[in-house]
Amino acid sequence: MTKVIFFDTDCISSFLWTNTEYLLVHTFRNNMQIPRQVYNEISKVLHLKTKVDTLISNNNLSIIDIEIDSDEEDLYIQLTLYNSKSKLPLIGKGEAAAIVLTKKQNGILASNNFKDVKYYVEKYNLAHIATENIMKSVVDDGIITIDQADGIWIKMIAKKRKLPYPTFTDYLSSL
Repeated sequence: MTKVIFFDTDCISSFLWTNTEYLLVHTFRNNMQIPRQVYNEISKVLHLKTKVDTLISNNNLSIIDIEIDSDEEDLYIQLTLYNSKSKLPLIGKGEAAAIVLTKKQNGILASNNFKDVKYYVEKYNLAHIATENIMKSVVDDGIITIDQADGIWIKMIAKKRKLPYPTFTDYLSSL
């Protein structure tokens, strides 16, 4: 059985902004989920919402909710609401929901902002991937070339996606 991939907003948006969500479908088929909080964030940009809705209607992606009155809801609140008793680093709602659901379902967290999620990835021993891992996978599978990956990568950065290197080629050189 393949683990479910739980996307935060930045990671899935990297592909939505560059019209390359087909790369996600190739890589993960129908094992992708987004928390309701991520869907709500994406829905603020109509053309991104339309792309997500298409992925949902094609059964490649589903929206998942955190159960009310559950341990997951309690953890979500701890991760997103500041109070003087909070001992955990606070993060965004989409990231927090993706972390909570990944933990609950023993899935894989898809997040580009490793700086924000690193503490939780380590604390809960979560499997983690980011855009660079997905891009390497599709290049390795021959779906796109390195030159095409560089072009997509540059477009992602132009759309203010958080990527660790200026080009995909630079990322490959770091391995």
